[in-house]
Amino acid sequence: MAEDSPELRSAIEEVQPEKVKFQLRLGQSKRIFAAFKAIRDSSNWESLSDAQKRIVEVELRDAVLNGVSLEDDNRQRFNEIQQELEKLSQKFEENILDAKKRFEKLITDKKDIEGLPATALAMAAQMAISKGHEDASAENGPWVMSLDGPSYHSIMQHAKNRSLREEVYRAYMTCASSGDLNNTPIIDQILKLRLEKANLLGYINYAEVSMESKMATVNKAEELIEELRSASWSHALQDMEDIKSFAESQNEEEVDELNHWDIKFWSERLHEFKFHINEEDLREFFPLPKVIDGLFSLAKMLFSIDISPADGLAPVWNKDVRFYCVKDSCGRPMAYLYFDLYSHPYEKCGGAWVAEVVGRSRVLSHDGISSRLPIAHVVCNQTPPLAGKPSLMNFREVKALFHEFGHALQHVLTKQDEGLVSGFRGIEWDAVELPSQFMENWCYHRDSLMRIAKHYETGECLPEEVCSKLLSARTFHAGSELLRQLRFASVDMELHTKYIPGGSESVYDVDQRIGRRTHAIPLLPEEKFLCSLSHIFSDKYAAGYYSYQWAEVLSSDAFSAFEEAGLDNDRVFTEFQGREPSTEALLRHNGLLPLTATAKV
Repeated sequence: MAEDSPELRSAIEEVQPEKVKFQLRLGQSKRIFAAFKAIRDSSNWESLSDAQKRIVEVELRDAVLNGVSLEDDNRQRFNEIQQELEKLSQKFEENILDAKKRFEKLITDKKDIEGLPATALAMAAQMAISKGHEDASAENGPWVMSLDGPSYHSIMQHAKNRSLREEVYRAYMTCASSGDLNNTPIIDQILKLRLEKANLLGYINYAEVSMESKMATVNKAEELIEELRSASWSHALQDMEDIKSFAESQNEEEVDELNHWDIKFWSERLHEFKFHINEEDLREFFPLPKVIDGLFSLAKMLFSIDISPADGLAPVWNKDVRFYCVKDSCGRPMAYLYFDLYSHPYEKCGGAWVAEVVGRSRVLSHDGISSRLPIAHVVCNQTPPLAGKPSLMNFREVKALFHEFGHALQHVLTKQDEGLVSGFRGIEWDAVELPSQFMENWCYHRDSLMRIAKHYETGECLPEEVCSKLLSARTFHAGSELLRQLRFASVDMELHTKYIPGGSESVYDVDQRIGRRTHAIPLLPEEKFLCSLSHIFSDKYAAGYYSYQWAEVLSSDAFSAFEEAGLDNDRVFTEFQGREPSTEALLRHNGLLPLTATAKV
């Protein structure tokens, strides 16, 4: 949800059952299924376009996955499961939002906020004002900390107060895991129903169902996860040793018992020491308006498009939401984009995402236009404008915007007029992340980086020395970061293959066991981060979280063609065609290549 409210929840609760009912009626229509089969089996099949063939194949596949072959009691039970899964997924997400709203850390003593950057303090003071502390200021407080992304990450990376870091870390990792907002029973019921649904369709487990709409198989996904895990493991162990050694060099008493709430803090200190880069100082070179200008300029260079403001042409749900028109090289509108980029604690889901508003479609065109133009919204949770300054982004926020913009481009740049396969539709889900990961790579391309990195007051470009250090820092603790994602991918896959709901192991037992192979230090026994892992339990990534790594292999391999051929070389799109994708580029970009031989997926 981009903007949570009681009214929206009430509307969803009212409409959702009818929406699911209609989708099931459509998906289980034997007449429609028979019509598509007749098209596939007809003598005219070869005369159809590739897009039309794809539509027929996808519709037949999805009809089977929607239970078109089920009869009587089995169909009724299948439909009951679908309705229940929709309700549970919605409740899962609402519990996370409500649990985050309940956490509120009021700080009045300046000693407790030592180390926190000015941006974080300004946000915390702004939050305090919204909670009734009218005289709050960044300099003198009071300050209210939340579990919202910008607040949480600032505390983990910069707060010298170890007890504050511990308190916030524990709250974050146990969010929505107790009391009336406990997502544990919801997780158990979702997994139970997904397995039952798979069995009704004739599959052994839910992962097999999920893989029907993906490039990979269960075995291929597991092989990729293990290959990347093996390549990252020794690097992650070394990362931890480096952090401990550095903390020791600073004569810190806590070094003998470094815990999870210490790792990000000391990792950031080591990063600053090693590369002489301060994340907060860099914010001044990444003002949102300049970043957007550079991003749109890159899109123009790559795809021959122009993106310009179109505020006022469409209604928005928040005063900070911007509306843009995407035009082709002749100046003709071809799509529209909403940008909703700022964090709104307690009102907005965390993370970042892109969603379709409408897709390109010839059938649904009107007003004499040959095709309905696609519209998408790009949602992030970055630092808002503060103290009269524009939104000053850290590099993580810059990468998130590039990532989501890649998703948006896939939707809005489609030239496919067949609505059922335009944009995101009809694409294997583990390939959906390819454009987003591809665009993220441009953040580490020197010319692109220099194009967006301009001081918010002077317009001065990022110093060349700083740019070089920022690019060099790309591989800093890359093994640890990759392992974190592989943990989620592994847990997701196991919960949807081998896990037995109600069996001897709980979902947290599975997470702990996998954590021992993906974390340099053991997870906290009480950790319940699965309770807020929306991707798996309230999004489309069930038995598909591996897609991030799968697509990153593809995108890194694709981007390597630009590295080899350059932007203006006609060979750029042929450099990687005609062969299977390789993990080599991904491992090289992350500084992990020496530990594994090149393998293929």
